[in-house]
Amino acid sequence: MGKKLPPDQLELYKRIDEILFYKWDPIGISDGDWARDEYQSYLPRVFAYAMESDSPDAIAKYLGVVSTESMGLSAAPEHDMNIAKMIIEVKEGLGL
Repeated sequence: MGKKLPPDQLELYKRIDEILFYKWDPIGISDGDWARDEYQSYLPRVFAYAMESDSPDAIAKYLGVVSTESMGLSAAPEHDMNIAKMIIEVKEGLGL
């Protein structure tokens, strides 16, 4: 992460981490904690996109690129958009 976040942003960061692991989970590993850090390398960019805009579009696009180009999985644009919308809802719920 590199810098200390204010408490509300830190809370968003933590919640995005949970959403990526438990809800997005494109490779289906969330049933165990052994790979709990599997998606954390994507977390800073998702967090940045969430902070930059109230639109879920950039987040959904990024998740799609990660899952198809980095992981070699089939595209799931509807799922990616639902996850992105969830992240924006959490952001708004925290008043950010």
